Amino acid sequence: MTSTNHVVLGTGAIGRAIAEELINRRESVCMVNRSGKMDEAPAGVDVVASDLYDQAKVREVTRNAKVVYQSAQPKYSEWAQKFPALQKSIIDGLTDSKAKLVIVENMYMYGDTNGTPLTENMPYNAHTRKGKVRGEISTAAFEAHRAGKVRVAAGRGSDFFGAWGLPTAVMGERTFYPMLEGKAAQLIGNVDIPHTHTYIPDFGKALVILGERDEADGQTWHVPNDMPRITQREMVAIIAEEMGVEPKLSSMGKLMMWMGGFFIPEAKEVVEMMYEFEKPFIVDSTKFESTFNMNATPMREAIKRTVAWYKSHPLKYR
Repeated sequence: MTSTNHVVLGTGAIGRAIAEELINRRESVCMVNRSGKMDEAPAGVDVVASDLYDQAKVREVTRNAKVVYQSAQPKYSEWAQKFPALQKSIIDGLTDSKAKLVIVENMYMYGDTNGTPLTENMPYNAHTRKGKVRGEISTAAFEAHRAGKVRVAAGRGSDFFGAWGLPTAVMGERTFYPMLEGKAAQLIGNVDIPHTHTYIPDFGKALVILGERDEADGQTWHVPNDMPRITQREMVAIIAEEMGVEPKLSSMGKLMMWMGGFFIPEAKEVVEMMYEFEKPFIVDSTKFESTFNMNATPMREAIKRTVAWYKSHPLKYR
């Protein structure tokens, strides 16, 4: 049980960013995962063990919380089987509590928009398993909001980069570590089409704003992104400039990702999402920026900070 004002479910990159933003605002924060442990936990944050698939334990660990941030998720390869049960348990555990639920989401539910920039009023038209799951659990969350069970707001980000980013992220370990050694960044799809990337600390800050503001309730919000039309090649050029190395890159298409899936489950899961990297994938965050007066960190500054983090956390550390 906790008496903390803010409870962050999940201790991944976005959960960390939420916690760090709250600490910067001098708020009390508790983070929750299955083990109760995490590397380099943010200073001043309690880390608690709990099984979030058990609604009674969700209720216990979030008791007296003002805002609960849902950034927990199953393994990428287990989304279809486990994500609906996880989110249902969290919503049921918070039903009739005083806590507001802020949910971390991505863009999968929109499906292939054929290059049309993504806005919050687009219909859910996913053709992939993971996209359909994302749409279903988001719909269920807002149905709970409309039914008066729990207040809900959701922040959606694109493929993200920054400290503690996912090992499988395109602008993650496969890009920064090879480039630090003067090798080629390992990208996917067409590297010369626009693809929006979300900086992790901006994602965290935006979610905290959604937790603070009543006008966010009952709505989805695309979090701010700088240079939403940047290409992977252009990002690599900026990264290389910051590192002082030659900008080298390679790219794998759908066939190579499919073959890699025989050995790496996460690679297999990426195959159905390759449409995001074969056509322009642009996220419009005007609604959030104009409502809450927040702009994303400039891309060059975000990359500078990300390079510094990878330099201070060599691959063997991970």
